[in-house]
Amino acid sequence: MKRYLLTICLLLNACSSLPTAIKNPPLNDISYVQAIQSIGSYKNAPVRWGGIIIDVENEQNFSLVQVLYYPLDSDGRPRINKSNEGRFLFKSPGFLDPAVYTKNTEITVAGTLIGDAERMVGNKTLRLPLISATTIYRWPIYIYDYYYDSFGYGYGYNPYYGGYPYYWGNYYWPRYRY
Repeated sequence: MKRYLLTICLLLNACSSLPTAIKNPPLNDISYVQAIQSIGSYKNAPVRWGGIIIDVENEQNFSLVQVLYYPLDSDGRPRINKSNEGRFLFKSPGFLDPAVYTKNTEITVAGTLIGDAERMVGNKTLRLPLISATTIYRWPIYIYDYYYDSFGYGYGYNPYYGGYPYYWGNYYWPRYRY
């Protein structure tokens, strides 16, 4: 029995696709509010922040991405149901295609806080924290739908079977699509 349990644990661990730097926060995790209050004292500190992409600027040797900051959950995914706390920039050494890194995409970045940069937001100039990114993770978009787990047909709510999502001895099971 122990042998099977170990095999199952190893298989489940192999299914995890999150990078370690995204899944685990740095030892001295600096919050966005701490960094805004004193950028100079946290220079070169490791951070893991996330949010929603606002803009992508590609230069000759790097890309700058502006992100609307949201707090992260335990897996490192932005909690967009919470209120945002501001904006930050991250710098990627390679080219980030704006067709892939589109506006409103959820993203988490791990890297080093290297300072701040000025950006115009409307008519106001803001100083935004700047991160040198080492790991970038775009979160997949899930579409929630239902399906039958055997020989059923159709999707969704079936009022002919008591209104409960149960059909010929089988349940509707939620399924995620990308």
